[in-house]
Amino acid sequence: MTETTVINKKRPPFRIRIEPRLSEPPAWYPAAVTLGAIVVALILGGVLISFAGGDPIRSYQHIAKASFGDIGVLSDTIVKATPIILAALACSVAFRMKLWNIGAEGQFIMGAFGASAIVLAPVLPAETPRWIFIPVMMLAGMAAGAIWGFIPGYLKAKFNVNEIISTLMLNYVAVAWVNFWIFGVWTEGGFQMSPKFPDGASLPRLTDFAKTFPVFRGLTTHAGLVIGIVAAVILWFIIFRSRWGYEIRLIGDNPRAAQYAGINITRNVIWVMMLSGALAGLGGMSEVSGVVHRLQTAPIAAGYGFTGIIVAWLAKLNPLVIIMASVLFGALILAGREIQPSGVPKMIQGIILVCLIASDFLLRYRIVVERGEE
Repeated sequence: MTETTVINKKRPPFRIRIEPRLSEPPAWYPAAVTLGAIVVALILGGVLISFAGGDPIRSYQHIAKASFGDIGVLSDTIVKATPIILAALACSVAFRMKLWNIGAEGQFIMGAFGASAIVLAPVLPAETPRWIFIPVMMLAGMAAGAIWGFIPGYLKAKFNVNEIISTLMLNYVAVAWVNFWIFGVWTEGGFQMSPKFPDGASLPRLTDFAKTFPVFRGLTTHAGLVIGIVAAVILWFIIFRSRWGYEIRLIGDNPRAAQYAGINITRNVIWVMMLSGALAGLGGMSEVSGVVHRLQTAPIAAGYGFTGIIVAWLAKLNPLVIIMASVLFGALILAGREIQPSGVPKMIQGIILVCLIASDFLLRYRIVVERGEE
């Protein structure tokens, strides 16, 4: 008689399953995922700082103190955050429609060029009052950025040219274009900079009102912050409270449904890319008029266009949240002047971006833990 031995293989006590989300997560969930991604990024950044021989806790304490320690450094942080706000707004409106505009850097530079041309051409004489100079420079900066956004937008809409490649390549064209004018036409004494702007072409700063309000003495925050906040509020109303904003969101979420509803996708692609370029160009105008006070390539852009991509993702493309996220990254940029090695703040920015992109997985899928069965 043969005995049959039955061997029961035990399964693990728990089983993990990943499945697509069939419904929208709770309202608090995206914010919690974003916060968790930032915490993970800071932990990973701390690990890398430790490998480099540094103290993560003291490093983060120094970043906080160097950026928010007193009203003076807070003012400098806001100055760094101002161009990031406008660059991030530019990226967010394009990303909302699934247009991957990687050219905010070039559009930012062209905005600075357009605003500078009003002074250096000159379109307006040097003695023009500020209340005329600034609005005209704003319009010129937005127009130059919009033209730089129109080119990839038209190519995308008419010929389905990949906007990532076209916008990225136009960044280098913008740098070469501005360098031509700086070195060949508007150079000051052969140096890589234009002559300094007259006072009327400069955005007012808090320190300009120090005679009336002594507490403002030495504070460098300029009116570009007001421009950025107003632009964020207007863009929020456009995206969430207007018909055009509904069309933008619908095209981004479901292009076929948008086309079926009779929405002109070709026209919207062009207009959204132009709006994106105009916002980035306004950032260039703000930087050249509020900080640099002359046209010169290197200090103008300073990577703000690429930082805007990270901030837009961090804010989940919400224009109002972009303001707060920009202050955080302005702090990282400002602290980078005092931290060695100098690449640490940029490393942290990169880690945050990677963690944010990875965290989108949790918004599209849910992880289910099931009890195993024998």
